[in-house]
Amino acid sequence: MAIVELRFSALPEHVRTARLVAAAVARRAGVAETVLDEVRLAVGEACSRAVGMHRSRADDDRPVTVTLDDGNGRFCIEVNDGVPQPALTEAGVAEGAGLVPDLSANGSGLDLIENEMGLAVILGLVDDLDVRAGAEGGVIRMSWPSGAKSAETVG
Repeated sequence: MAIVELRFSALPEHVRTARLVAAAVARRAGVAETVLDEVRLAVGEACSRAVGMHRSRADDDRPVTVTLDDGNGRFCIEVNDGVPQPALTEAGVAEGAGLVPDLSANGSGLDLIENEMGLAVILGLVDDLDVRAGAEGGVIRMSWPSGAKSAETVG
């Protein structure tokens, strides 16, 4: 079991590096070649979303953290934006947030819609998706079957 952790400043130019590292680690973990493009795209969307979360906080210099883990027969990627966010209620709505974004407030509503579109893209690319928000930041956890699981089922 190998774990790789990548931390980078929340700048768009670092997203490409995260995508390349994720694809290389996924290949080494035995993820099927046909799935590597999905891994690259999902990581790019998740990292772009994390970088976008920092745009609204000019004074926030916490890094984006990408953790890649090939244990337990699955290749897992966790992207943490490090931006504290309100906890979600049972209904999935952030406490104190309105149900409809305000599209007139300096583009913040448009940013919300863009973030949600990114999540929709990620959902179409991954086998398993978990999205959490809290005091430590927003976390997107994605996973795909790895070669280790395939080898176990063959034997």
